Amino acid sequence: MKKPTTLKDIARETGVHVSTVSRALDMNGRSSLTEDVIQRVRDTALRMGYRPNRLASALRTSRTMTVGILIPDITNTVFPPIVRGMESVLEPLGYAAIIVNTDNLPEREHRLVEVLRERGVDGIIHAAALRDDPYIVEVAAQGTPVVTVNRSIEGSDIPGVVNDEAQGIRMMMQHLYDMGHRRIAHISGPESFSTGQARLRGFHDMAQELHLEIPPQAIVQSDQFNEAEGRRCTEILLARGWQFTAILCANDRLALGAIATLRAHGLRCPEDISITGFNDMPLLDLIPPGLTTIRIQQFLVGQVAARLLIQSITDPGAVPIETVLPVELIRRGSVAGARA
Repeated sequence: MKKPTTLKDIARETGVHVSTVSRALDMNGRSSLTEDVIQRVRDTALRMGYRPNRLASALRTSRTMTVGILIPDITNTVFPPIVRGMESVLEPLGYAAIIVNTDNLPEREHRLVEVLRERGVDGIIHAAALRDDPYIVEVAAQGTPVVTVNRSIEGSDIPGVVNDEAQGIRMMMQHLYDMGHRRIAHISGPESFSTGQARLRGFHDMAQELHLEIPPQAIVQSDQFNEAEGRRCTEILLARGWQFTAILCANDRLALGAIATLRAHGLRCPEDISITGFNDMPLLDLIPPGLTTIRIQQFLVGQVAARLLIQSITDPGAVPIETVLPVELIRRGSVAGARA
């Protein structure tokens, strides 16, 4: 059986020191080497079939070059572009990602975080965080670098990458107002998520700025960000009897559920009721009538979160607590002028 290729074998073949070979093959150790040396070492390593011993490296550096990624719902199409953004940063640096799905259940999240810590991950990117999550705060306090994405943990110093929720709601409310809508209902997100709270607060603030009267029966809070909750909340809005001409939904999946319920009641979107969403998850433009929504920068938010996590691992003192990314209004067919 052929012996595995070692760093010494590559050093002998290329005529450089073993430490130079080690640095050339380390994504984070190449700054002092020329491109010619790096390329020569890498080509030789590839030709000789060298495979790094991650276990030995972990024992030597106390790093496993793995990162845990927690997402709340693996069926939600908004997350693949976010994860791809993370991987575009992590993979070139030699990190491998372990992706786990929490189903938005705190006990499942805690169990999976413990599994990731047992695997020795160097850090965690958390896309399923609750507004109040003392467990994750304690995990970070114990030394595991954590960065949240899309959501934030209130009252903590855990770095987070969020979208400009207030500006997104502001743009959508203004768009509905410009289309003649004055009776706007709202299906808000769960109050346990920072996104749900921030978008609801933005709805109230913008309604006040536009001098719109929004009675309590115009707002229904969802328990989850999914289509079933969109259907349930729309049934409640219809049953309450307050005449609305538009429903502003706290995310796209709620909006799709709302459209389905209106259709079941013989109401058309947008001819009878206009519907809007938030996030601009993939394929929305292919689902009639085309959802008017707020686009978040899904790939970029993943990239920024991954960069912040690497920074938290290598230079924790320089990491900003909050990074807010801009959003964009996407006009499609689900909004029309307000009916009489």
